[in-house]
Amino acid sequence: MSPQSKPANPTKLVKSDAEWQAQLSPEAFRVARQHATERPFSSPLDAEKRDGVFACVCCGEPVFVAEKKFDSGCGWPSFTAPAKPAAIETETDTTHGMRRTEVHCAKCDAHLGHVFPDGPGPEGLRYCINGVALDFKAGEKP
Repeated sequence: MSPQSKPANPTKLVKSDAEWQAQLSPEAFRVARQHATERPFSSPLDAEKRDGVFACVCCGEPVFVAEKKFDSGCGWPSFTAPAKPAAIETETDTTHGMRRTEVHCAKCDAHLGHVFPDGPGPEGLRYCINGVALDFKAGEKP
């Protein structure tokens, strides 16, 4: 099995590109399904401070929560940890001449962003997430 291939998972939500395009905005499709990155400081979710859940824009699964959000100053919503460990999956991303750890939704494989080892707290992680890949649900709990 190549490093980028994954075993089939019957619980994954799978749709065609045409189905995703019909469901998502062009920018959300570009980021979540084509692994692009939104411009820094372009998402209102970067400044979001209310309690709530940040769900995957593609499938609605809670991937991050407000309690784990912090202002990293990087221009993207940042979190110290996912809503629950099983909410996300990671893999090595070697695009753009860099070696990074990509974060994607465990349920539908939507590209969410990257995780870096320069965050606060005991874990020391900074989940740098594209706001367009998230749907904020104010007041909700995972």
